[in-house]
Amino acid sequence: MAAKPVKLKGKIKNGVAEMKALMPHPMETGTRRDSSGDLVQAHYIESVTCEHNGVVALKADWGPSVSKNPYFAFKFLNATSGDKVKVSWIDNRGETADKEITLK
Repeated sequence: MAAKPVKLKGKIKNGVAEMKALMPHPMETGTRRDSSGDLVQAHYIESVTCEHNGVVALKADWGPSVSKNPYFAFKFLNATSGDKVKVSWIDNRGETADKEITLK
């Protein structure tokens, strides 16, 4: 199953980039049961990486306690128009998704 792409927006205000990311993902804990009583297998984002012009600016380790379709917002300094920002994730099944934008 191909992962849905990250939705990423960003704006610059006084040299500070304000980023907002929405990551479509089921985020199953592995403890929920389906209608037949069987456990739903764990499926969650383990690692989120944010890059600014190719340099890792932020790395977050997540787990099964994060909600479905997580929304993630962050800021960083020294942003200018034309900078590239990329957000990517990898889950416990090895699936990945990313999005790169150019700040305006």
